[in-house]
Amino acid sequence: MSKRLTRDQIAARVAQDIPEGAYVNLGIGLPTLVANHLPAGREVILHTENGMLGMGPAPAEGHADPDLINAGKQPVTELPGCAFFHHADSFAMMRGGHLDICVLGAFQVSRHGDLANWHTGAPDAIPAVGGAMDLAIGAKEVFVMMELTTREGHSKLVEACSYPLTGMRCVSRLYTDQAVFDLRGGEVAVIDLYGDATLESLRALTGLPLRQAR
Repeated sequence: MSKRLTRDQIAARVAQDIPEGAYVNLGIGLPTLVANHLPAGREVILHTENGMLGMGPAPAEGHADPDLINAGKQPVTELPGCAFFHHADSFAMMRGGHLDICVLGAFQVSRHGDLANWHTGAPDAIPAVGGAMDLAIGAKEVFVMMELTTREGHSKLVEACSYPLTGMRCVSRLYTDQAVFDLRGGEVAVIDLYGDATLESLRALTGLPLRQAR
């Protein structure tokens, strides 16, 4: 059986779709990997909500600066021309529509582009919304990257989210280990397929009337 994409391969696929000159926020967790896969020579300005613009990839081993971190407290690097600013100014950029793309993780995404990524509703779960709501409605485009199924094998791309929503009708593209989906106007189009995934197998898994992108 053909292999599905690894997390780094999903991040590399997201990086392919980020255009030259874009201002991009990478969410906590899986999306931070995107910084390590941006094509050489392509200028992308990375924003982190704790107050940095011009963030670079992860530092080489042994070269981390403990004072230079992203919103997930992971060490990062500076690129020439980077800027530091107050947390409030960072959120003003997010809420003011100044970011071209944000890349977020998710627990669920609905066919209409609704996003649930801050709380599962489980009694023992720790809710952690951070700046996700601000990003979901403030960025011009929202890319989500996640594994398509839960540990139990259930699809995280669904007809309607059962978890508390982060934002409504905000996700434009979904990147997973089995496929890339484009979400527009309630229709879900499959752009790429990976491993042994087929349009028919994904329809059966998600229960959605998926179509092949043109």
